[in-house]
Amino acid sequence: MAKAYVNFSVSGEVVAKTVEALQLAKQNGSIRKGVNEVTKSVERSLATFVVLAEDVEPEEVVMHIPKLCEQKKIAYSFVPTKEELGKAIGLTVPCAAISVENQGSASSAIKEIVSKITGKSQKAEPAQQQAPAQEKKIKEKAAPQKKESPKEKETKQQ
Repeated sequence: MAKAYVNFSVSGEVVAKTVEALQLAKQNGSIRKGVNEVTKSVERSLATFVVLAEDVEPEEVVMHIPKLCEQKKIAYSFVPTKEELGKAIGLTVPCAAISVENQGSASSAIKEIVSKITGKSQKAEPAQQQAPAQEKKIKEKAAPQKKESPKEKETKQQ
């Protein structure tokens, strides 16, 4: 059964490209590893690309990260296992989430991954399109309606 936070499936080709991009970013750029560090990186808008493992248990640990990425307009992807994600950046232990802050020489690879993912992730796009309309409605409700005084009515009529 698919996890609730996995919004789209990623092909093997994209997973291999993602692992390669993470290795390049580790060598020449800067990354953050671990759910807490990734969350801080995304909230502060420092992250440029986020990768999550699909096999995180319990899933509530990382469930908030895709929503944060969508709000901050940060690209994200998935890899099948935590072990694969950890090995991608040279760890001997599993890793649930990684964010790339400075892409370094991985920028072209990350752009290619993002272009492939955005063509496939149809679920994430409608949510982003609905958000501005909802925000506009909220702003309209929150804005206090100014009542016109009799003097203002007179000046408008003239």
